[in-house]
Amino acid sequence: MTNDCADRHSGFAPWAVALLLAAAAPAHALVIGVTEGVTYQASDSQIEAKFEPIAEALSKALKQPVTIKILSSYRNAREALKQNQVDLAFVHPAHVAFEATKAGNFKTLAWTAGFTDYKVSFLCKDTQAISNWKEIAGKSLVMPDADSITSVITRAMLREQGLQDGAVKTTNTRYQDAVPFYVQNGFAAYGATASAKVVKDWQSTGGKTCAESRAVPIKQWLASSKLDASTVATARDTLLGLGQSDAGKRALATSTYAGFIAPSPEVEKTLMSWLGI
Repeated sequence: MTNDCADRHSGFAPWAVALLLAAAAPAHALVIGVTEGVTYQASDSQIEAKFEPIAEALSKALKQPVTIKILSSYRNAREALKQNQVDLAFVHPAHVAFEATKAGNFKTLAWTAGFTDYKVSFLCKDTQAISNWKEIAGKSLVMPDADSITSVITRAMLREQGLQDGAVKTTNTRYQDAVPFYVQNGFAAYGATASAKVVKDWQSTGGKTCAESRAVPIKQWLASSKLDASTVATARDTLLGLGQSDAGKRALATSTYAGFIAPSPEVEKTLMSWLGI
């Protein structure tokens, strides 16, 4: 504190001076961690640009700065959530989000509208759906990155049918749009994908699908358990209300998302058990 500043506040009690200085200090910036998955190609700068308008909307509602931290790998996302390096988080792999909420570090704020019915389809050349899952034991199955939500769901599907790890010969390919190549060219009997575009393109060329998983919400907004209730409530209300106003719709436009909806704790609890989390 400068002498001028000390002189100016010399008539105030010490607690009043501290209060004035605190009021003049810049507000603490909340950090939004963002991970958009590993089976599609997008740069960190592209992802950050998608979320900047939403961060601005949250900043305005919370009356404090909000910054974005891109978590470009699941390892980075898990570490950031475990270490409470972020206050809010947009997480696309549901299993990573579920891990954080089950551990108690975070609570689910919202689900992403249009992404609550994520299902894995098995691409195949068979004309009939799989009726006897024991018959696929020993056959080959290609799926995306082993730590992607698509692969996590696929393994849950197999376990549900009594096929434990190793019963099916699995191969992983980094991106979902590469899955059809393996099936088409005979490198795998089945291909697991949850990309609607990949499935549509496959079917348009005469390809078949022979199995489908249960639905999973895959893009969650989380809030740190360390945030105060008022901040959490404001952040939740802001996110849920974005699709209800012109300003909110403009903020959503860059993200390509239609909006966010209230989550179901009961559904999440059931899915955690099914996914093995």
